[in-house]
Amino acid sequence: MGTEGKVIRCKAAVAWEPRTALSIEEVEVAPPKAHEVRIKIVATGVCHTDLAVLRETSLPQGGMHSFPVVLGHEGAAVVESVGPGVSKFSKGDTVIPLFAAQCGECEYCQSPKTNMCKTNWDQTVKGVLPDGTSRITCRGKEIHQLFALGTFSEYTVVSDIALAKIRKDAPLEKVCLLGCGISTGYGAAINSAKVEPGSTCAVFGLGAVGLAAVMGCKAAGASRIFAVDLNKDKFPKAQVFGATDFVNPKDHDKPISQVLTEMTNGGVDFALECVGNVDVMRAALESCRSSWGTCVILGYVQEKDMSVPPMSLLLGRTLKGTFFGGWKSVDSVPKLVDDYMNKKLKVDEFVTHNLSLEKVNEAFDLMTSGKSIRTVLKMA
Repeated sequence: MGTEGKVIRCKAAVAWEPRTALSIEEVEVAPPKAHEVRIKIVATGVCHTDLAVLRETSLPQGGMHSFPVVLGHEGAAVVESVGPGVSKFSKGDTVIPLFAAQCGECEYCQSPKTNMCKTNWDQTVKGVLPDGTSRITCRGKEIHQLFALGTFSEYTVVSDIALAKIRKDAPLEKVCLLGCGISTGYGAAINSAKVEPGSTCAVFGLGAVGLAAVMGCKAAGASRIFAVDLNKDKFPKAQVFGATDFVNPKDHDKPISQVLTEMTNGGVDFALECVGNVDVMRAALESCRSSWGTCVILGYVQEKDMSVPPMSLLLGRTLKGTFFGGWKSVDSVPKLVDDYMNKKLKVDEFVTHNLSLEKVNEAFDLMTSGKSIRTVLKMA
């Protein structure tokens, strides 16, 4: 019997409350409504943003911090069914769901200055679909879907503008990582920082996003790439992606910005902050050469504000942020998959652990202990 038009019962990892372990539950996933697609998740990466949303609790409810919620936003899937009005997807298509949508029609999508999409954004950050509701329920309660995705579920429903169709021969347990971390770090260097050939770069934080930023700096032709992290065990991996120098702040008795400034005779040309720590953000900025250095913020944090002395900017530094590495998602993700398949982009090297959905809490433990770069959860 087919499942189209029917409620699907499946497993999902549900976060019932902040700062608690996820619970493996049987959930009900409703059929897709107009301009929605129901997808069967094959694999999903566990991203630091998932952990940050679970742990940051000081903000009022109603945003991404609404609970209960199915986390997960770095998945790869197969289309199970489509709702009315969907024309770009068919049953059986292989896809990557997108937390950064691309409707192609709003003023943001029409502009070359941004990769943001204005359509449905207010609903997306609340963890619901365009009509203001979720398609996932459990124990009679509506369950939010992080970024209107919720890939820690065997099935989920997403908007058709938040989905990229990819080639069928791509290994989904690998390319799922192009739905967030790798694309964000790699694009931040290439699209947002616009790293130049022969330049010097510093990447703060050597998680998946940071290592992807190192890879982007190398691809852009940087001559010297400083990898900065408190965990010396990550340095060999950074070298695989192109780092030339390694700096552990614990090895110095002066601020890391001063260390880098002295090592480069004035500061780096480009700094990329991939930690999500406001003190590190300031250090990254102050590591930049004062006259023309550019600092790009990638790390996610909402609970604290960043403090910057005006003089850090007045002499010519640029401070900017990036969202999904500057990629227009629907257009770019299939091309990034092609680059991976053509061996122009490293992906396999980011995967350190493969676990089942039932071990999602173990994946968070591996992340917080610094033992993993990316853990991929494979669905049954």
